[in-house]
Amino acid sequence: MRAYQFSSSAPLEGVYGAAIGIEQVERDAGQPGPGAVQVAVKANALNFVDLITLQGAFPVDGRIPLLDGAGEVIAVGDGVTRFAVGDRVVANPHANWLAGPPTPDTTGLVLGIMADGMLAETVTLAESMLVHLPDAISFTQGASLPCAGLSAWSSLVGGPSRYSVAPGSTVLTQGTGGVSLFAVQFAKAMGCRVIATTSTAAKAERLKALGADHVINYNERPDWGVAVLELTGGIGADLVVEVGGPNTLPQSIIAAKVGGRIAMVGIVGGMGSIDFMQMLPINHKVLTLYANGMGNRQDLVDMLRFVEANAIEPVIDSTFTFDQAADAYRHFASRGHIGKVLITHPA
Repeated sequence: MRAYQFSSSAPLEGVYGAAIGIEQVERDAGQPGPGAVQVAVKANALNFVDLITLQGAFPVDGRIPLLDGAGEVIAVGDGVTRFAVGDRVVANPHANWLAGPPTPDTTGLVLGIMADGMLAETVTLAESMLVHLPDAISFTQGASLPCAGLSAWSSLVGGPSRYSVAPGSTVLTQGTGGVSLFAVQFAKAMGCRVIATTSTAAKAERLKALGADHVINYNERPDWGVAVLELTGGIGADLVVEVGGPNTLPQSIIAAKVGGRIAMVGIVGGMGSIDFMQMLPINHKVLTLYANGMGNRQDLVDMLRFVEANAIEPVIDSTFTFDQAADAYRHFASRGHIGKVLITHPA
């Protein structure tokens, strides 16, 4: 079967900062052993962590890339009880985190980084690493959900404290990447008021179409944290889904209400440092900042049920074929996309 693997010998051209690349290879699919499930992958999705991986953040040479993938079960090993041939499935990116709070033992194995990922025609995974994909969710939609969707979901109803937003809460999102768009869609379905930031009028219209109540152009309002306070009568946001990192965190702190929460999801705004004086309001406002590392298998099951029940349609920016995987990486790295960038496999 065909698969892609990371290669340190040829950095991927057209991706800024890439220290390694990907190459298509032939691998023996083999047969699933006891407790294992073999899946014909139908679709994959790219995430920001996949770009960080190309920059050499992790030792991945020779491994199969990508956290996200959905497909159909084609064989099961002895002792498998949760799946049968023909079942539609998605992989849980945190392969060993099944339920409950994170521990060193449960969060140490992430597909596409610490172990082979999903960018292959066929993958064989432990039964525990998979969940059923509801019939109402397509393979392409399903592939888009585990990393970005689960990160948004855990920001709103999960996280280390099992915090959950309530109807009427104000949620602030940033930009038009996968996590932020899912956060808009999920928060609106939960009855929240959503304020979103973005960079252009066109992107603002897309956010409003998804349900955002207010959109702030951060190029026009670099002090968008103050703009959030103005929109909320000086109160601020109950929850900030922080994806930008050090370049956006100071404004997120301003935007959050007293006693509010900031879910630290990503660093898409780039690396950098923060003046400690800009962090002092965390104490004054008694804010809770928590790192969001996607979620566990039960979180993934709960999110998929929520997506199905609320007929939420993931925003798909573009689709590439399996042979165009390198082009998919380049398009994703160009930062011109709105929503998810997918890779589909031949039928």
